[in-house]
Amino acid sequence: MLEIRDLHVSSDNKEILKGVSLKINPGEIHVLMGPNGSGKSSLSLALMGHPRYKITSGKIILDRKDITVLTPDKRAKAGLFLAMQYPVAVPGVSVTNFLRSSLRNLKANVAPAEFVKITKEKMAALKIDESFATRSINDGFSGGEKKKMEVLQLSVLQPKYAVLDETDSGLDVDALKLVAEGIKKTSGPKIGILLITHYQRILKYIKPDFVHILIDGKIVKSGGHKLAERIEEEGYANKS
Repeated sequence: MLEIRDLHVSSDNKEILKGVSLKINPGEIHVLMGPNGSGKSSLSLALMGHPRYKITSGKIILDRKDITVLTPDKRAKAGLFLAMQYPVAVPGVSVTNFLRSSLRNLKANVAPAEFVKITKEKMAALKIDESFATRSINDGFSGGEKKKMEVLQLSVLQPKYAVLDETDSGLDVDALKLVAEGIKKTSGPKIGILLITHYQRILKYIKPDFVHILIDGKIVKSGGHKLAERIEEEGYANKS
């Protein structure tokens, strides 16, 4: 499992996460919701080892291995994946080269013909034009296209655990359905997912096993899908 044990995180000398604990088993989809500034994105970046987010106490355990002090590349090799809230552009690095290099670094080499076949199938499922394969990663992409590229990476790399930070933000209805379908197809008995979102709308297409509410750096409530519906109706007031 991916286990977060009493995690405290600071950035710029300010404590952001104040004792977050969570367990994600393979095959489970967990949703993390909360208002702006509650620490959701900070948690995702701290899990991936961003140097701006200092873990002051607590641990991150991935399949019984303590990865708390590992560098981001070693966390990725251990099986952790992050779909970023604001995907960055990498001019000069094509989508194909990026995916092939990532796959080669994380896993055993895949034959070129098999890699091309897999990538084309995944792109078609997300309705990403084949021409994007030769374009620089996220360079000139729309917000929706960037989010699709994050899910494409998830689909191709097949990590053990995936943290998806507001993958639904900025998507129109059609793109939201495609992204949700891509996440569902990737999820399965071998992959645990933490889906971070503000809104319940993506949960019309993805049914989570657990929903957690993060407020002021702490998980204040956990439950099932109905909890997300209550948040949609009532907001976050009085949930702490």
